[in-house]
Amino acid sequence: MIAFEILQAYALIERLPYFLVAIAGVIGAILAATTRDDAYTAGDRQNKWIWVGLVAGSALVVTLPIPILPWAAMVIIGLYWFDVRPQLRNIISNSGGW
Repeated sequence: MIAFEILQAYALIERLPYFLVAIAGVIGAILAATTRDDAYTAGDRQNKWIWVGLVAGSALVVTLPIPILPWAAMVIIGLYWFDVRPQLRNIISNSGGW
């Protein structure tokens, strides 16, 4: 009985990072949907709705118990948060570097 509870707790702890990344994906999709269209064009990025679809779809895929696919989805979510989003924020706030 106690072994079953330990295994359940381990399974929950093992899936927790995936759900946290999925939450980051949902928030990223909302932020992508509320960002101006012309910022994506100015940043030489894909269309706004392509990014919304990629990030929202990735948030869904991360929660699936498929072996490799969630890792690719996490890469897409990370790409949005650490590459696309900072560039769009710089374009929108007119704080370009050099």
